[in-house]
Amino acid sequence: MSGPEEGAAPRPVFPFAAVVGMDDLKHALQLASIDPAIGGVLLRGQKGAAKSTLARAMADLLGDAAPFAELPLGATEDRLVGSLDLAAALTGGGRRFEPGVLAAAHGGVLYVDEVNLLADHLVDVLLDVAVSGVNRVEREGISHSHPARFVLVGSMNPEEGELRPQLLDRFGLAVEVLAPVDPELRAEAVRRRLAFDADPVGFRAEWAGEQAALAERLATTRPATLDDAIYTYISRLCVELGAEGLRADLVLARAAAAHAGWDGRTEVTTDDVVAVAPMVLGHRRRRDPFEDPGLDQDDLDRAAENAQDPPPPPPRSDNDRDLDTESDLDRDADDADDESPAGEPESGAGNGAAPAPRTAAAGAPLDLGPLSGPRGRPGSQGRRAEATGPSGRLVRDRVPEGAPSSVAVRATGTAAAVRRATDPDGAALDAGDVREAVRTQKVGTLLVLCVDASASMNAPQRMEAVKGAVLGLLLDAYQRRDRVALVTFGGDGAQVLLRPTGSVEVARRRLDALASGGATPLGAGIDEARRLALANRTDLTPLLVVLSDGRATAAPDGIDPDDAARRAAEQVRRDGLDAVVIDAETGPVTLGRAETLADWMAARHVHLPTLEADTLRSGLDTLLR
Repeated sequence: MSGPEEGAAPRPVFPFAAVVGMDDLKHALQLASIDPAIGGVLLRGQKGAAKSTLARAMADLLGDAAPFAELPLGATEDRLVGSLDLAAALTGGGRRFEPGVLAAAHGGVLYVDEVNLLADHLVDVLLDVAVSGVNRVEREGISHSHPARFVLVGSMNPEEGELRPQLLDRFGLAVEVLAPVDPELRAEAVRRRLAFDADPVGFRAEWAGEQAALAERLATTRPATLDDAIYTYISRLCVELGAEGLRADLVLARAAAAHAGWDGRTEVTTDDVVAVAPMVLGHRRRRDPFEDPGLDQDDLDRAAENAQDPPPPPPRSDNDRDLDTESDLDRDADDADDESPAGEPESGAGNGAAPAPRTAAAGAPLDLGPLSGPRGRPGSQGRRAEATGPSGRLVRDRVPEGAPSSVAVRATGTAAAVRRATDPDGAALDAGDVREAVRTQKVGTLLVLCVDASASMNAPQRMEAVKGAVLGLLLDAYQRRDRVALVTFGGDGAQVLLRPTGSVEVARRRLDALASGGATPLGAGIDEARRLALANRTDLTPLLVVLSDGRATAAPDGIDPDDAARRAAEQVRRDGLDAVVIDAETGPVTLGRAETLADWMAARHVHLPTLEADTLRSGLDTLLR
């Protein structure tokens, strides 16, 4: 938790009332303050858009006693929820609870910058407590609960990666934060900030009247009531806009009630529901990376009209009933087929013979199968595995064998306290008290796509497929700690078009610049992709995927193109990188260069003469699972 040093004067806070523009953001914070059970506010936007300034200003607006707590990005679960008071345990004071950041934020604002980079289990805890208002701790012999009602404000820059959909859905409100584009508004924002920096006390005095009026209004506002017709309208609107689950309906009801109360009314109307719908539903309905985040006004207007007076279902005709009967018969036939004995395995399968080359038809899923072999990753099918390491979530402690790699401080203190209960004259800390921390973290994959963008690849069609595949893969990166990178080669050399990212916004912009044509510097492309994979090997497990027909036609002066490609490929094998070569060679005469390339790399070879976005994505996703 950050804050002023002990004994230092509190740092003056920029007045909430003096912030220029940002009306949606300010209103979202006000609604969450009126009813903290809404579940917090997520601020998505560019750097330098006053996100942290408004979070601090919101705490200041709640009153002099309202705390402002900030959770550092590297905070542990102990620091967040609280744990054993180690000092008391070591000095014979027994087991006492030491409050964490959640306790410090009670009655005020808890701000988490770069919440998308925070460990998932910490975000889960934050959101649970933000909604319930109670922090319950059961750990290290401590059973404790305390009130923790606060306004949770999380901020993130989408270019640094997205928040997983499961966590995104649990933020009550989300607002896109953009700096004003009106030069006059920007100039006014700069003038006010410079005036505040020059004389904070005088500037706050200048805005004291408006600040006091806002604080009084906020303190006296109570959520309005909803009748049965509004509940029905809310649910119809959520269905119309494709919101999944009931959390959207619940948050929309709470936000509409707070909005009506802020306007001084005691009953909620449909206008209140529509007014808050963008910040409640905008982050809950995005399903495709090609879609912009948020809620389009035309879609909202159309859904609001349909929810007001939903059209009756069309009358059923005799033909409809006949079709139902035919559908039932079809389902019966399908069930009978499912119960028939399984067919015999194909010739050569399961007898140790080499697998037949895989060739994908147009539009068909590309079944690349699980990774196997000396460098195959165990558990590649299914969700990301968890691995133990020096960082991550503390799951347990143990008596170390030799020097501990990481000390479990609380468990060590507990062991010392237990020992001293029977031996009060013993040392405060003995070597036998030390406990080693066992931590786990999800192991993510870095998928490095190395794409041939030369003229021989019929590039325009294939580049469109690659764009679709990369953007599609980012949907899965939301739910796993995977990243996607893209290297292209063609013409004079290779370039890193997309550095490791899980951000749709970044990927979409970079992929727009994807160009093609010219010769095929295959060796340069493989070298560039290999360097990118190795540079990120510490935090992620790299998987190199080369998409090419394998025909090398360019290299530095004095070097044969095929020799350059072979040396680059063999270096991939020596570096121990997992690799796959997707063979896109077409035509009546094939040279098999890509298959040879796969042999040099010790990579798997998949023939894909017809490349489409869905086909490529389905196959690459198989590798990541």
